[in-house]
Amino acid sequence: ATDVYHQLLDDIAAGVLRPGERLREQTLAERLAVSRTPVREALKALESDGLVEHVPRVGAAIKVLSHAEVVELYEMRTVLEGAAAKLAARSATDLELQELRDINARMAQALSEPDRMAQLNRTFHRTLFNAAKNRYLLQAVSTVQRAMLVLGPSTLTEELRAQAVIEEHEAVLVALGSRSPAQAELAMMGHIEASHKARLQQLSERLTKAGMHQG
Repeated sequence: ATDVYHQLLDDIAAGVLRPGERLREQTLAERLAVSRTPVREALKALESDGLVEHVPRVGAAIKVLSHAEVVELYEMRTVLEGAAAKLAARSATDLELQELRDINARMAQALSEPDRMAQLNRTFHRTLFNAAKNRYLLQAVSTVQRAMLVLGPSTLTEELRAQAVIEEHEAVLVALGSRSPAQAELAMMGHIEASHKARLQQLSERLTKAGMHQG
């Protein structure tokens, strides 16, 4: 069940399973070459995470977030990641700061590789969370990150946004390097707010395209 759970998480993050898509136990069991029991248990876990919901006359399906829920998620990201940057400015080691700089430099070299960019971006933020050295913050961030998986592919598929992210990371790095908690928090909050705007634009464009196809 744990293996199935993580495989379904990967499928959601990669957009293989999209918001609103029906999840049939038998179909998933056949695709993953397991019995229906671990699939059923994995779906229950995903429902607890807020990634799966039961839709009348449909059954289990990938959750579709409302506009309000997307806004709430990014509000929580802004608060939590701002706090992480603030704490990291105080407690990150010089080695951790250098690791963050190296990751951002690799991102700059991967502008034409959206999948690699997205992976490096996740690594950057995960490294920053660890540098904050607060286990309760990590738990809260993990909950928000799982919920965000249903938003689909990263906004870093747009090269202009990808370039902006690198610059926003650089502002955070400057603040961390100067050991300025307040500046680091503000820089990270600005970064997440910019990501929020990019995500809302992406979702709006996706809805527009869906409407055109239906028409």
